[in-house]
Amino acid sequence: MIELYYWTTPNGHKITIFLEETEIPYKIVPINIGAGEQFQPDFLKIAPNNRIPAIIDHEPAGGGEPISVFESGAILLYLAEKTGKLISPNLRDRVEVLQWLFWQMAGLGPMAGQNHHFRNYAPEKIEYAINRYVNETGRLYAVLNKRLADREFIAGDYSIADIAAYPWVVPHESQGQNLEDFPNIKRWFETIKARPATIRAYKKAEAFKNQALDIEKSRNLLFNQSAKTVTN
Repeated sequence: MIELYYWTTPNGHKITIFLEETEIPYKIVPINIGAGEQFQPDFLKIAPNNRIPAIIDHEPAGGGEPISVFESGAILLYLAEKTGKLISPNLRDRVEVLQWLFWQMAGLGPMAGQNHHFRNYAPEKIEYAINRYVNETGRLYAVLNKRLADREFIAGDYSIADIAAYPWVVPHESQGQNLEDFPNIKRWFETIKARPATIRAYKKAEAFKNQALDIEKSRNLLFNQSAKTVTN
């Protein structure tokens, strides 16, 4: 049984998509980040960076004590290795998956996240910041679009690289991106969107949609952290 500490963010969706694809038994433990539940001491024991998602695997390979994992890319890799699914055992194919998984973790996710923040969430609209991150998100979309020109999925077969990237493309409109400008991404996006596991994963998210607090309180909880909030 996988215990999934989850909220309805792109990184949270990555893990529910994987678990639905592989049909691993799992239980969702909601962590309402808009209400500050990510700062609860019990959650920080398994996710010291106070971010979702995180998991506890109560039946790790080889037995023994439960294993906890935080960071969505690490979780995807852990689960892929545990199940032997959605990552190839072949060295060359595996490298393809891993480098695009890390591309998402280091590039598409952080840049699209900053894009969303400055474009839609920041109380002050700073033109330089908005242009910087909208343009960089567009550049990354173009990189992905080029990659998908001659293949159905990012690393050949459907893999954790696709699962990592897809939820960050879902909010493309709020990122200032038009999929009509990226026809290969659009084809890839529609293919993944139609997968039964993706549909089930996003359906599960609907149960938590109306639980956020007011925007000012959420903004203070999510974006006013510093070294002091960690040490204290």
